[in-house]
Amino acid sequence: MLALVLDTSSAAVTAGLVDFSGSSTPVVLAERVTVDARAHAELLAPSVRDCLNAAGVRFEQLTAVVAGVGPGPFTGLRVGLMTAAALADATGLPSYGVCSLDAIAATAAGPDGPDSQDELLVAGDARRKEVYWARYRHGARLADPAVGKPAELGAELAGRMAGAGARLYADVLGLPLLDADYPTVAGLAACAADRVRGRAPGEVLMPLYLRRPDAVEPGARKPVTA
Repeated sequence: MLALVLDTSSAAVTAGLVDFSGSSTPVVLAERVTVDARAHAELLAPSVRDCLNAAGVRFEQLTAVVAGVGPGPFTGLRVGLMTAAALADATGLPSYGVCSLDAIAATAAGPDGPDSQDELLVAGDARRKEVYWARYRHGARLADPAVGKPAELGAELAGRMAGAGARLYADVLGLPLLDADYPTVAGLAACAADRVRGRAPGEVLMPLYLRRPDAVEPGARKPVTA
């Protein structure tokens, strides 16, 4: 069972090919990760091509598409979700969405699994001096992801932290920092493994934006003559 895995919810443009055969941990056959917040559209398709070529796999051999659904900035996030949706639609494959913060939490848990971390804060960089964040206990997310200023999270904090936002505001958040800044192919695959292996019905990939995009509709044109 082979799945294409994508995520563009952060500054990292991530693509990978994963083997879900068997009941053990999914095996990453190939992956490409490039950290460039301004080149999601330019980098994602070549990364997908490179992963397929590196693993010697054709599109016809895929059984699913997995995509990180955010939270993330509007422009970057929609590149990955539109690509994943288009590929799934063109090939007739089921698509499965994964909260990108969950994927970071799965990566931060390491090889010992979710019980290896008691309390964990995952915070991604939301720009505007804010973070996308969620709290986890023994690997389980405690509530829906939220967006806010790091200083406002003080009463919620315990344990350790991970994510690019946590690294950026480490002095404000004040928790021990784990080395897991972005969603990884392995983390995304771990979160989708049961659905892929169980051949669950495909899902509509709904983005987690959490706030409105910066772009707004233009107002009425101003006259250029008196």
